[in-house]
Amino acid sequence: MGPEGHFGALASGQCSLVSSPSPWSLPRWRAYVAAVVLCYINLLNYMNWFIIAGMLPDIQKSFHISDSDAGLLQTVFISCLLGSAPVFGYLGDRHSRKAMLCFGILLWSGAGLSSSFVPTEYSWLFFLSRGAVGAGLASYSTITPTVLGDLFVQDHRTHILTIFYISIPVGSGLGYVLGSAVSELTGSWRWALRIMPCLEAVALILLILLVPNPPRGAAEGQGEVVAGVLRSSWCEDIRYLGRNWSFVWSTLGVTAMTFVTGALGFWAPKFLFEARVVHGLQLPCFQDPCGSQDSLIFGVLTVMTGIIGVVLGAETSRRYKKVNPRAEPLVCACSLLVAAPCLYLALVLAPTTLLGSYVFLGIGELLLSCSWAVVADILLSVVIPRCRGTAEAVQITVGHILGDAGSPYLIGLISSALRATRPDSYLQCFLSLQQSFLCCVFTIVLGGGCFLLTALYLEGDQAQVQEQQPGTGTLDNKDTESHGLPSEARTSTEDL
Repeated sequence: MGPEGHFGALASGQCSLVSSPSPWSLPRWRAYVAAVVLCYINLLNYMNWFIIAGMLPDIQKSFHISDSDAGLLQTVFISCLLGSAPVFGYLGDRHSRKAMLCFGILLWSGAGLSSSFVPTEYSWLFFLSRGAVGAGLASYSTITPTVLGDLFVQDHRTHILTIFYISIPVGSGLGYVLGSAVSELTGSWRWALRIMPCLEAVALILLILLVPNPPRGAAEGQGEVVAGVLRSSWCEDIRYLGRNWSFVWSTLGVTAMTFVTGALGFWAPKFLFEARVVHGLQLPCFQDPCGSQDSLIFGVLTVMTGIIGVVLGAETSRRYKKVNPRAEPLVCACSLLVAAPCLYLALVLAPTTLLGSYVFLGIGELLLSCSWAVVADILLSVVIPRCRGTAEAVQITVGHILGDAGSPYLIGLISSALRATRPDSYLQCFLSLQQSFLCCVFTIVLGGGCFLLTALYLEGDQAQVQEQQPGTGTLDNKDTESHGLPSEARTSTEDL
């Protein structure tokens, strides 16, 4: 034994890498209980994202803000989320992921509750509180998929991620429903923001009691790096991800998806409301509370199409992968390319037939939802375990910077610019918002092309993950030789 407590070759300083002291295991039932809790919290996560959209006309009336300023509200929220995501990704790869999740829940629930008490003359304070909510949500969106990746493998991981990502459309839809329903029942949109912290307090207790903190790479049997082991820096992780073309192109595909879903999620309820006004089925909104029927309908539509879409996409990918190893990006590409004409028809049919618009909007949402779980599976399969938290953070950051951080504001800005050149009428207000949505159609097509490019590199990047185990677990002969270790050191390392 050497002076630092190492045996054999390690004591002489010939090797600085050691294997995991013992395999980590967890009873299967505990893993599934933890997954249920994480899925419940993810539901609350996305309810917070879109609860404002369900009450948007009321909030605009309360704070006297225009369409462009209302879009900026979501931009502030997303900007704070993406600014915090790299920080939580870095910390999640190096420190307790469970502690990061608990901190995030406390931050977003506290900020959400405080935003319900902001006076109407301090609209800037409401914007600031929404930014704090976004910063808290960044911790959960970044870290949780890596925890699930360390609890399950292969088909089990695909099934769990399917359920986890069903929470995106379901939570989004419930956010619309809760926001609009509570606003109508109580006569004030503020009570919807006061109900959410109660649900989040339950989530925090369940997280502390029932969710473990698995070692990174535990599901693959690689274990976690032990104290004193040299690990790569954040810059080295970024360089690795930049050379991983499957990750790069799939991230750009996700960016296109988030651009469109962010724009739809924020503006679709108001678009449908104004379409009903144009058809004479709804009176214009002159005072609070505005009609909530469209938010409710869109929320239910989002929930139904989201459940079907996520399950359909994951199951199609799983079955198609048996005959084509590139099935995952191809399923994403096909779903987006077919969603583009559906969204276009939903927009152009709205002035003539509301039913047709709803049908094609529902089909488009269903096809967009097909990719959520599949995209997560792509990332976990092409990125080595020690970089997954950083990879999630980078994908979230890029996706939101170029995606839904700006798309609601861009749609509102185009709509306001078009209205400024037209007569002041509800018909022109509706047409301006309708035409501003057309940029989403082109963005979906670009996203489909990015996933086609992902398919070209997928197999090669997956093979590199299988071959390399840098920084985690037991080194094989190839790894030790690449570090210049003699045979005695390899034997000592394996014995240890």
